[in-house]
Amino acid sequence: FPLQEAPSAAQLDALRQMALRRAADRLSRRSSGWGKVPYGGEHILICLSGAPSNAKVIRTAARMADAFHSAFTALYVESPATQEMDEKSLCRLRENIRLAEDSGAQIATVYGDDLALQISEYAKAGGVTKVVIGRSGGRRTIFHPQRNLADQLMELSPNLDVYIIPDNQPVFSHHPARGRLQISLPDLFKTAAVVAFCSVVGLFFHGAGLGDANIITVYILGVLVTSLITSGRIYGGVASLVSVVLFNYLFTQPRFTFRAYDAGYPVTFLIMFAASFITSTLMMRVKDQTRMAVQKAYRTQVLLETSQKLQQAEGTGEIFAAIAGQLVKLLDRTILLYPADKAGKLCPPIVYPAPGQKDDPAYQTEQEQKAAQWVYQNNKHAGATTNTFPGARCLYLAVRGRKKALAVAAIAVGAHGLGAFEKSLLIAMLGECGLALEKNALDEAKQEMEIKASQEALRANLLRAISHDLRTPLTSISGNAGVLMGNSSVLGEDKKQQLYTDIYDDSIWLINLVENLLAITRIENGAVSLAMAPELLEDLVGEALSHLSRRAQDHEISSRLEEGLLLADCDARLIIQVLVNLVDNAVKYTPPGSHIEISARGEGAMIRVEVADDGPGIPDEAKTKLFEMFYTAGNHRGDGRRGLGLGLSLCQSIVMAHGGSIEARDNQPHGAVFSFTLPATKMPELPKESREVL
Repeated sequence: FPLQEAPSAAQLDALRQMALRRAADRLSRRSSGWGKVPYGGEHILICLSGAPSNAKVIRTAARMADAFHSAFTALYVESPATQEMDEKSLCRLRENIRLAEDSGAQIATVYGDDLALQISEYAKAGGVTKVVIGRSGGRRTIFHPQRNLADQLMELSPNLDVYIIPDNQPVFSHHPARGRLQISLPDLFKTAAVVAFCSVVGLFFHGAGLGDANIITVYILGVLVTSLITSGRIYGGVASLVSVVLFNYLFTQPRFTFRAYDAGYPVTFLIMFAASFITSTLMMRVKDQTRMAVQKAYRTQVLLETSQKLQQAEGTGEIFAAIAGQLVKLLDRTILLYPADKAGKLCPPIVYPAPGQKDDPAYQTEQEQKAAQWVYQNNKHAGATTNTFPGARCLYLAVRGRKKALAVAAIAVGAHGLGAFEKSLLIAMLGECGLALEKNALDEAKQEMEIKASQEALRANLLRAISHDLRTPLTSISGNAGVLMGNSSVLGEDKKQQLYTDIYDDSIWLINLVENLLAITRIENGAVSLAMAPELLEDLVGEALSHLSRRAQDHEISSRLEEGLLLADCDARLIIQVLVNLVDNAVKYTPPGSHIEISARGEGAMIRVEVADDGPGIPDEAKTKLFEMFYTAGNHRGDGRRGLGLGLSLCQSIVMAHGGSIEARDNQPHGAVFSFTLPATKMPELPKESREVL
């Protein structure tokens, strides 16, 4: 619009200074984080309502919170009156809640009939220093001509700063506009029955000579019972009025007329009606408060149960299933959860329909997925009942971690949206879910670190063991080879053969060591695929005996197998290696001339194979560690060389990969027995004709 006069240089300079201070203040808050952390201990509170002026109150309080760098809370006091709001006021309330959230306010909900008392108590408990309210039209009465909300707050909390925001909007009444009166025939019948019963009891008392005070008490009790068993306030008022009329008709002189001779009866009627009506009102209020308390207790129970289930959940799948089940239980609406993969991309949703509902494809359209993706990227709310993607069918909330969104939850809110308390409880539950997801991610990272640490320890132990144990055979090989190279002409043939034999034995030991290392590495990494096939155990034992080392010739080795066909379902190459390792182990740790026996027998669905010797046996303290990698028993080997401790560990890995078990025990009267089991091959049943021919 055109200016009346051009601004002066002084005015322009003042405006420039104000703009610079404003910009500097914003940059300071952004860099120091004052917009997130309360500064100076200030805490501003507003009360949410469906009043037209409430939006202006929210904006004013948001600017104050920004200026004071203070915490900002929007309190919604839920009462029986607010639950009966008309549609227009309810729509304004939802818009005001949305505006408060967009302004950075934390939404809180309390229950109660006394608005001023609830605000005052919450302010005391929450450390609120300033309350911002709009112009309220407190009802003027003879006893309290100026009792509006501000006066009540200043009386209940004298130390609380109360700011009243003027507005030209019409005065808003906190009491809802009543619609057309709804009459229930069952409740009317209950009211009539109770009043009739009270009249019968009153006639009995009158006939017994009891006074009118007792009869009046009976009618008041009837009004109390009527308010207790009916669902509306109107029935208690009707019962009060009818009770007064019936008392006048049945018990005042002249009886059975609506006249009263005694001049004091009108006062009696008025007191009786007032007492009955107050009793009815108080009873209805107690019922409303009881219902609200039950709802709050149920929702609190759901929140506590959610926390317990999330703590017990293991893995992302169980966490999502637990939180979705609790959300469906709380809201009775279809829930969709969009998990995020490790690459930071949003995955397709997991749908959890409400009881009695089916998966609606409209919840997974391209528009809905765009809303979910926007929420995940911006870590904010969107969808239905918000200003971002308002046309979406679902309300999208971010499952937030400490630094970013971890998933997205979608709630099919429908046309009515969510209540303030339901939404705050929903955000709290999603916060618990975010903590559970972060804890699960930390556990997985810790497990990966432990695996890496274990692999590093294994590598270190392997290098340490190899560096120590390879030195002896390599030194022996190089020494014997040097003797042969330098003194071959002066050595006799017997000495040469002995040196050749020592070199051969050491090289075979090194070959077996390398084969065991490669085999156990492949099995531990899962790189070995078992070639399972039915194998005759007699053939496996014979093949294993043919691969024994030269030192086995100094021992008596025999086999004793159960009569009949012993077929095992196994990988022949690996089982032969197990038998060779067990027999070589017995050869190494028993003196020459010892007896070693290989036996096998069937045990139900398994076949047990045993390798027994009559050597010195195994110490008791070593039996529990024999199959650990790099463990060697303390007893001395027959050749004096220390083993690397891989053979028995390899045997255990192979047997367990076949679904069997391996163990070691003492042999009687002395020695050791190593036994393992393999699954027996199930023989197909022959046809009846073939059995008859056999």
